[in-house]
Amino acid sequence: MSDEYSNFNDPEMRRFALSNLRQFGMGKKTIEDKIIEESHHLIEAVKKFKGAAFDTTKPITYAVSNIISSIVFGSRFEYDDPVLTSLVDQIKRRFQLLNSPSVQVLLHIFVKHVQRLKLSKLRLKENLNPQMCRGFVDAFLVRQQNVEESGITNSHFHTANLMITVINLFAGGTETTSSTMKWGLLYMAKYPKIQDQVREELRRVIGSHQVQFSDRKNLPFTNAVIHETQRLASIAPISIPHKTTRDITFQGHFIKKGSTVYPLLTSVLHDPTEWERPHSFYPAHFLDKDNNFVKPDAFLPFSAGRRNCLGESLATMQLFIFLATLLQHFRFTPAPGVSEEELDETPTGNLSAVPSFHTLCAVPAM
Repeated sequence: MSDEYSNFNDPEMRRFALSNLRQFGMGKKTIEDKIIEESHHLIEAVKKFKGAAFDTTKPITYAVSNIISSIVFGSRFEYDDPVLTSLVDQIKRRFQLLNSPSVQVLLHIFVKHVQRLKLSKLRLKENLNPQMCRGFVDAFLVRQQNVEESGITNSHFHTANLMITVINLFAGGTETTSSTMKWGLLYMAKYPKIQDQVREELRRVIGSHQVQFSDRKNLPFTNAVIHETQRLASIAPISIPHKTTRDITFQGHFIKKGSTVYPLLTSVLHDPTEWERPHSFYPAHFLDKDNNFVKPDAFLPFSAGRRNCLGESLATMQLFIFLATLLQHFRFTPAPGVSEEELDETPTGNLSAVPSFHTLCAVPAM
């Protein structure tokens, strides 16, 4: 999840966001239940392809977007709902443009999308009940009303910031997690022996029962595969900008107080001094000699420190439950006529590492 367009770097806004995202389920059992429920919808959507090759993008993105929707608005969408499909298309176009020089076009689309969300916001405001907030938007609107009634004029709680924050939560919370899931399924199809190990562990430990987030401790190999997917894919190679709080010398370079710096997360995630096979898909990076799961200090896909990603706990839960549930129900293979070796691991994009276009077959588990 990215903070690029909202004021999450402002202490007051960050506290409000963290408090209310947690209140509406992020990192709690309530959101786990919603992810599990959504995983059932995702399984049914994949079943409809009946083993034929398909682009995994839309069903995965719809599932992830619905989790954000449940937190932001308090409800989910059917996968054929035009509101959801339009939103996902806008998010996709946004990231395509972020990875291109077409900044002016991006800004035009961004403004148009804010205008659409303003209409949705007005409808939400008409049904607002301060005693029963449905989601993050309701909580923001209640705070905005309180601020306006108090006469404060320089607050962050205004309509424009709400619209930007909602777009940021959807865009950052959807694209990064869904792209990581796409990478995960691509790696499973490309490395079938690793996929077979995951599916064998799931059969042995979980069987036909529903995967729970707490199962991670009993599924070390599955957990290692998901973490290795995050590490190698490195979806967000550059962290959000920071500013130095004092003069500092870093690796022989003097950086003045107040300078803007962009942490390069890939430099850690692919560091040959930290990882045995930094540019290969190698789940053993997250297993000790006894095959217990371990998480090295160099695993920093969500950045670190006080300004790390707000959505880390939510993304971690979604990745585990969605991917483990998919692999529990299906075996993923390349499209007919495509070999494992021909599946392309070359990422596309400049600011985010998304997989090249591909299709996969999801064969129901026997």
